Amino acid sequence: MKRITLVVASVIATLGSNAQIFTDGFEASEGYSVGDYIGPGPNGSYWTTWSGSEGGAEDAQVTNAQANTGTNAVFFSSNAANGGPQDVVLDFGQQYTDGIFTFETALFVNTGGNAYFNFQATPVIGTTWAMNCNLLSNGTISIDDGLTNDLATGTYSQNSWLTLKIEANLTLGIWEAFIDGNSIGSWTNGINQIASADIYPVQGSAFYIDDVMFDHQPYTMPNLNAIAGSFSIGGNIAGLNVYPKVNVVNGGTSALTSFDVTVDYNGNQYTESITGVNVASTNSYNVVFATSVPLVAGSNNAIATVSNINGGTDDNPSDDALTITVNPVVPAPGKVVVGEEGTGTWCPWCVRGTVFMDKFEQDFGPFWAGIAVHNGDPMVVTDYDAAIGGLISGYPSALVDRGADVDPSAMTNDFYTRLQTAPTAFLSHSTTWDANTRELVVTVNADFQSAANNNYKLAVVLTEDGVTGTTSGYAQANAYAGGGNGPMGGFELLPSPVPASQMVYDHVARAIKPSFTGDAASFPATVNAGEQYARTYTFTLPADWDENNMHIISMLLAPNGTIDNAGKSNIYGTSGINEEEMNTASFRMYPNPASTYAIVEVNLPSAADVSLRLVDMSGKEVSSRSFGSLESSSTIQLNTAGLQSGVYLVEVLVNNQRMTKRLIVE
Repeated sequence: MKRITLVVASVIATLGSNAQIFTDGFEASEGYSVGDYIGPGPNGSYWTTWSGSEGGAEDAQVTNAQANTGTNAVFFSSNAANGGPQDVVLDFGQQYTDGIFTFETALFVNTGGNAYFNFQATPVIGTTWAMNCNLLSNGTISIDDGLTNDLATGTYSQNSWLTLKIEANLTLGIWEAFIDGNSIGSWTNGINQIASADIYPVQGSAFYIDDVMFDHQPYTMPNLNAIAGSFSIGGNIAGLNVYPKVNVVNGGTSALTSFDVTVDYNGNQYTESITGVNVASTNSYNVVFATSVPLVAGSNNAIATVSNINGGTDDNPSDDALTITVNPVVPAPGKVVVGEEGTGTWCPWCVRGTVFMDKFEQDFGPFWAGIAVHNGDPMVVTDYDAAIGGLISGYPSALVDRGADVDPSAMTNDFYTRLQTAPTAFLSHSTTWDANTRELVVTVNADFQSAANNNYKLAVVLTEDGVTGTTSGYAQANAYAGGGNGPMGGFELLPSPVPASQMVYDHVARAIKPSFTGDAASFPATVNAGEQYARTYTFTLPADWDENNMHIISMLLAPNGTIDNAGKSNIYGTSGINEEEMNTASFRMYPNPASTYAIVEVNLPSAADVSLRLVDMSGKEVSSRSFGSLESSSTIQLNTAGLQSGVYLVEVLVNNQRMTKRLIVE
């Protein structure tokens, strides 16, 4: 079984039919008795188990303890750390790759329990997961395709029957999920084929299934039809400026050459006009808005509409719009969450940490402070490495605010929990930087919001982005090379090891003061709410550290050793949680991965000379351009349509400040 990835967003569309190739209600009228295993039962040509061993621990039994209709259902449960041993497979009889496939089941999740099932994409199970569906113990349901998060979510009532339906237009790659007839999301699925369903109780599962059915129908395309296939608002935290993403699918036989996409949210409309394209039948075009949208607290609808299609209207206007409910997380005031990752260039699975640390920085930047603590390579900080090593079970591993040890891909839940936890004090920095002596003086200011004591301590970490090296120790072992272990942020396109010349390391821990456990002299024995205290720490930066790529992360350590709150800034100015206020240039790219284009957004505190280079991983310059003197922050569109799939480096030079980020082209 694969590890489950959770998701946080939803969209709406309509497709499918209700005819039934297969149905099973587990009733006596269908040949079942209470206690029967379903594998060798009357529908045994469809039901089996992961290993193929039916009638044993992997199989499930008929019960009359619950039923959606009639008197019988099937019960699944597990308390094992890795789930199981039940692992039941519903074989759909063939691999479906086109037409409209429909799956439906009734589910009853016990109070405090959870449920999980997935779709297998190929007849040989365990090869490719097409979809994961989680019904969580907090009453939420989430769906992903094993490649991309943020596909569909909704809520459900525990200890009550619900009907869950998945409709997949495999011809177009558009999937939709419904609970009790209400859509909870539409998305363009990354794995667009279906062969079986796998019902697998993960740890904490306690659920029943009943009234299972599946069906397949052909799909006929009209002549001209642009479909709003999926829609993400681009973020999930109130206060962020986000960039909506709309996937427009050509659901007709004629090519799409132009169209407009409008997002209506919080009383404002934002429009992107797409021209000069040629989107062939069944293909799609990802529209990433260049204009940011400010997320506001509260539940609000957002509508994405495709219009002006090839200069007019299409043959099926009913699928031109999608509506999602945007209800972003409201962070606690002044909160910054720290993620410390144990990693090393020798560790082949640690590229997963590289990918997810970058993703968190991109998605949550102002509220997130990522620190990559290296082990056994040239970037190691000995004391920091030893301390982290005592808190984690292996590599890669991550600690969110020094909580439980988790995989770097599984930091999301802990991040959101900590983001909403009110801090004891707000942290901010003031700095003095001497370019001649390379001395950096950091003053950390703690503004207490509640009472504390001298068991609270301060610590300061310096990190650096854009770290490179030429020796073999900078080459990155890569378990994802060749794609055998699935996609991983472009590393599946790179060799193992990835040569040092092709690696750029971000979030690299460079120094920690005074120690991992903090400054014992930070505060007096009694601290009252409203009081402010400051401590100063001095660093001397080696010549090979790039001060333009350095970040300061201050931490308020709680008496139990966890991180209560943090502050984040660069070395040039004062910053609390908003990195965009730093007195230095920065840039971000989106979408990443890119297919046809990427937007490079350069943030400038003042007028500056700007140039851009695109370099492949062999070091060859693909393109370059000088933009001369720009007066303010600007967006640059980078055409990627003609590039081969792979990983590239985007170098932005602002005056004498060079900044580098990885760009993945699909």
